[in-house]
Amino acid sequence: MMTVRVGVIGCGYWGPNLVRNFARTEGTSLSKICDSRFERAAKVAAQYGVRSVTEDAKAVIDSPDVDLVVIATPSLTHYELAREALAAGKHVLVMKPLATSVAHAEELVALAERKGVLLAVDHTFVYTGAVRKIKELVDAGQVGSIYYIDSVRINLGLFQSDVNVVWDLAPHDISIIDYLLDGREPESVSTIGARHVDSPTENIAYLSLRYGDQLLAHVHVNWLAPAKVRRMIVGGSKKMIIYDDVEPSEKILVYDKGVKISKNGDPGENPYQLLVEYRTGDMHAPRLDTREALALEAEQVVQCIRKGGRPVADGQAGLRVVRVLEAAEQSLARGEPVLLGQGGQGKGAIP
Repeated sequence: MMTVRVGVIGCGYWGPNLVRNFARTEGTSLSKICDSRFERAAKVAAQYGVRSVTEDAKAVIDSPDVDLVVIATPSLTHYELAREALAAGKHVLVMKPLATSVAHAEELVALAERKGVLLAVDHTFVYTGAVRKIKELVDAGQVGSIYYIDSVRINLGLFQSDVNVVWDLAPHDISIIDYLLDGREPESVSTIGARHVDSPTENIAYLSLRYGDQLLAHVHVNWLAPAKVRRMIVGGSKKMIIYDDVEPSEKILVYDKGVKISKNGDPGENPYQLLVEYRTGDMHAPRLDTREALALEAEQVVQCIRKGGRPVADGQAGLRVVRVLEAAEQSLARGEPVLLGQGGQGKGAIP
C-alpha cells in the first residue's frame, strides 16, 4: 500500500504539532518542511530527520515527492495556498478556518471534487476523546432531543492581527456543534461584539445560532478574560452534559437531570397554572479515549488517502463552519440576525 508523502507549510505556533504527529503516523513519510523563516523550518526538520527544507511554499506544492500538503499558516493565506495545492493534484489538510469567505471555501471544495483529491480541515476538537464521547451519547439517544448548546471559550490573548476573535476562536466551538448536530446548519446567526484597548478588530463577541425546533446554540469568545475557560454545556430532554476542556481528568460530566412542565387543573379556570416536575438523578464521568486528537486526525486523513472515504472534518464541514463565521461577521456589521439555509452533509467515523 502507498506511503503518503507529506509536505508541511508553516512552522509557527501549530505547524510543529502537525509535523510531530505525521512523523509518527503509520504509512507516512515527511518529505518537505517549509516556513517563511528558513531557520524555523530547519529547526523543526532537524527534530524529525527531514532533509528537504525550504522557505518557498511553491516548492512544496510543486514537488513530485509530496502527496499531501499540510497548511499551517495565517488564515488569510489558506485560500491561495490550498487552491494552488489542489490545482496541482495534491491532497490538502488546512488549518481552521478553511478560508476567510464562503465564496473561497466553496471554490476549494469544488476544486477538490474536480481533481479527485482529499480536502480536510484541521478541526482538532472533533477528534478529542471528550467530544467523541459526547457524540456517542447523542447518537445513542441517551441525551434525548437537544434543547441547547452553550459554549464559552475565553482567555487573555493571544491577539491576532489578521482576524478578529470570532474567526480566531469561534471555529473550534462551531465545528464541535456542527459535528454533534450531524452537519445541520443554523437557520440564522446573530452576533454582537466589541473592540477594546484600541484593537482594530473585535476582541469579544457573542454568537447566537438559531435552529428549527427551538434548538439554540450560543458561543462566547473573548481575548480579554482573566482566566482560561473552555466549557460547553449540552442540554437535552433526557440528560445534560458539561464538557470542560481545561479539566485535567474528568472532562465530561453527564447529569441525569431534567424538567417536565404540564398544565394543572382546568385550563378554563387557570390557564397559567403549571405543574413542574424536576428529575434529579445520578451524575457520572465516563471514561475517555486519551489518544491525542491530532494523532487521530493524521491517522484518519492518511487512511482516507490510502483507502478512500471522507474524514470527519472534510471540506464540506469546513465550508459549513465558514458559512456560520461569515454570517456572524455580517451580523456584527449590520447589527441584526443573518439568515442561513438548512441542511448539511453527513460525516465519516473517527478511527
